[in-house]
Parts: sequence; C-alpha cells; structure tokens
Amino acid sequence: MEQYFPIDYEQSRAVFRSHLKKVQKKWPDATLFARSIGKDADNTIDGIWAEATERNEKVLFLSAGEHGIEGYAGAAAIHLFVDEYIEQLDPRTTGICLIHALNPWGMRHFRRVTENNVDLNRNYVYNRSVMPDDINKNYENAEDLFVPVSSIRDLTKEKAGLYAILMKDLAKEGYGGLQEAKKMGQYEFPKGVYYGGQAAEESAIFLKQIQQDLLGGYRQIVHMDWHTALGPINELTVVLPAKDGRDPETIKQQYGLKHVIQSSADQVKGDSHDHFYLVQEDYPDTYLFSALFEFGTFGEGKRAELRELMAIVFENQMYWEGAQKPEDRRYILEEVQAMFYPVEKEWREELIKEARRGLEGVLKAERFI
Repeated sequence: MEQYFPIDYEQSRAVFRSHLKKVQKKWPDATLFARSIGKDADNTIDGIWAEATERNEKVLFLSAGEHGIEGYAGAAAIHLFVDEYIEQLDPRTTGICLIHALNPWGMRHFRRVTENNVDLNRNYVYNRSVMPDDINKNYENAEDLFVPVSSIRDLTKEKAGLYAILMKDLAKEGYGGLQEAKKMGQYEFPKGVYYGGQAAEESAIFLKQIQQDLLGGYRQIVHMDWHTALGPINELTVVLPAKDGRDPETIKQQYGLKHVIQSSADQVKGDSHDHFYLVQEDYPDTYLFSALFEFGTFGEGKRAELRELMAIVFENQMYWEGAQKPEDRRYILEEVQAMFYPVEKEWREELIKEARRGLEGVLKAERFI
C-alpha cells in the first residue's frame, strides 16, 4: 500500500517516471516527457504518451495534480491503473496519455493553487473578451471573508472572527449565495481564494494543447481527472460536466458508480472539462467522456463545508500574511493535509478500493477492457 503514497513531489514524480518501462512492454514506442512550468525549471509536468500501434481508434487520458496537493491521490490512481489494468488494454487500437502534476508547483509546496495563486480549474476561460466585470458579485460581497489583510496572530480568535464574518455573509447573501461565490471563481483579487487569473497559466496552455491533440487524433476519448476533498468521506464522487448531455442516474447505472453529480458552466467558470467539451464541438465525429473523479475527505453538509472553507481561507491568509504562532501554523497545515491528502491508513486503503471501482466501471463501460 505504501508504494502508492509517496511523501513528496520528487518521490511521486520518480515513481511516475518509473511506469514507462511497464508501458513500453505493451507500447514499445511509448515516450516520457517533462515540461518545465513556471520559474523553477525543476517543477515539471510529466507525461507518458503512447499512440496505438496499428490504428488510433480510442485513447485513455488520465490526469492528476490540477489542484497541486490533490495530485498525490491522483498519482496513486494512475499507479493503480499501471499495476492492474494496463495489461488488459489492446495496444493495436488504443493509445494512452498519462499526466502527472498539471500544477507541479502546487504539488511540490502542498498547495492547491499555482505559484501565481491561480485555481487552475478556474483558468480555462474559453472567451475572456465576453466575460462580464461583475462575474461573481457574491464573491465581491464576501470579499472580507475571502481576501487576506493581516497575519494570523491567534488562530482561536481568528476562527471566531471568521465565523462572525461568515454568519454575517450568510445572513446577507444566504447559504446559496456563499456556495455560488465559491464555485464560480473570481478574477479580480489576486490574493483571494478561488482566483482564476487574468491570463491563461502555462499549465492551462499545456492542457489545452493536449486536448486539441487528442481530439484531432482519436475517435473516442475517455478522460479521468483525479481530485480530492469533494463528496462523502472515503468514497468516490464523479463530477460530470453538463455538456456531456447524459443524466447522472444514467451514468451511475452504466458505469457502476455510487455518486455522480453534474456541474454547470453557469455555476463554474473556467473549468477544464467544460473547455474540453467546447473544443470537441469542432470534432463532431469524436466521442468524448471527460469528468472529475473526487475522493471525499471531510464529508458533506454545512459543518463539513465550514471546515473546508476555514482550511482554505486560513491557508491562503497564512501564505500571504504569515502566522505568528508555530502551533497555529502546524494546525493549518495539518488541516490542509487532512482535506487533500490524509495520512490515515483507512482513507488511503479506501482510496485504492474506490479508484479500482472507478477505473473498472469506466473502462468496462467504454469497452477499453
């Protein structure tokens, strides 16, 4: 079990790179590439690419680390695929594209965002010229909650203050308004949480090119993008873009999945999967399935959402403004770890079981195995 859960980015990357030998047993011409991203040349998006050996009919695309720290769980799912499922694919008609750490800086530093504080999955804006200035009024109204202004002096008092602000914003905007502020992303406050950026990040440009290449080269694309946090504790939740066009209940039955929810471009801007489907419109003869596969950590309900919100807000505040007490810093970092890469043996064991369920369900339904 430990082999699936490395302690840091460098170890995770080394494990991923070692998969090439096993892939080459099925696809002798498979290649490994490393794309430097950002200011540090050693922060790399690594990928294993193999075209079908005879004719390009279908391709399996597995990606991890769009949200930095969430990449560890995603790398575990890719590792499991290489260990248990790669032998079942037909290399004559099937290609594979495996991507490790779309956001390598975030993964290295155990942060969810890029080095520019960008939430990468709010950065794939299809047409920025038509984006309204007031795209997220709910966020603007809750700016005092989401944008840091001072260091953390005493976390206990800060929690009480944040709770008071939260209650005020709930009274003003309502629970739904606060949820919309989180989901939509924002493009005005560079130090605020859920920042989508003013321009395309290098990682987003890279992924857009991958999307284009796959759509232009294959008639069937299956994309499983691995994340953590959302959904019931220790269980897998699939987030299906509305542009897929199928009902979540249908997906549950077809793929043997327990939890499937649907996202909407009206609620979430700059989502990479929505972008994939928008580009796919230029390839009407190409079939695309692209969805997020989330491993739950904190669970569901308002209590869990409050804990999640506090973890994200305080981590962001500490990053920009600092924390004066070492114990407060430790607590915040432990909460972030618990939210995105828990250390508990039970969670990690269940992750492997749930990843197996997700991989088998999708690969069988899509006739890859």
